Amino acid sequence: MLKALRPGLGRVLMPVGKALARTPVTPNMLTVLGAVGMAAGALTLFPTGHLFAGCMVCTGFVLTDMLDGALARIQGTTGKFGAFLDSTLDRVGDSAVFGGIAVWLATGGHNKPLAAVALFCLVAGLLVSYAKARAEGLGIKCDVGIAERTERLLIGLSAIGLAGLGVPYVLSIGLWVLAVLSAITFGQRVFAVRQATAGAAGGTPTQGSAAT
Repeated sequence: MLKALRPGLGRVLMPVGKALARTPVTPNMLTVLGAVGMAAGALTLFPTGHLFAGCMVCTGFVLTDMLDGALARIQGTTGKFGAFLDSTLDRVGDSAVFGGIAVWLATGGHNKPLAAVALFCLVAGLLVSYAKARAEGLGIKCDVGIAERTERLLIGLSAIGLAGLGVPYVLSIGLWVLAVLSAITFGQRVFAVRQATAGAAGGTPTQGSAAT
């Protein structure tokens, strides 16, 4: 949904990337910093009820993480390990956000049903990402879905931040909307892979193999 905005965002981040290229900072350093900072902020601030502060911290580290791609392109250091590290650590940050808010909802927020919705968002987000990774591991393009990571974080962090400012019902609405969109996106990716493999001979060597 937000793919059209990425070229513009890339142009905004490029000057920062050029400045970082003149320092010893590497893209992988930014990747690790973004994930660790996001996870630390989410798991320390959200469970203690500091929702707006946690939202701001996580947003800041999301932007830090997004710089790794710009820096890698400038330095000419894009590679498979960098892509693997970025994708893997993205899951760490995302899990921390929804895990942290689920802890608060189950304790200080006194809303265990909504905590379960937050956990559903966590699991559904992982499934959406896994479906794409597994499909691409089989040589199938699976770049579809109405709620990719950018959209999921935008909805989740916006709802959390507004709830921290005292806006009523926004967290419930945001998490429920995110849960539905994540489930739809997972279904879209499963359907895309099913369509791509329709007519292929059954019982391929990869069928039933252990997950990676």
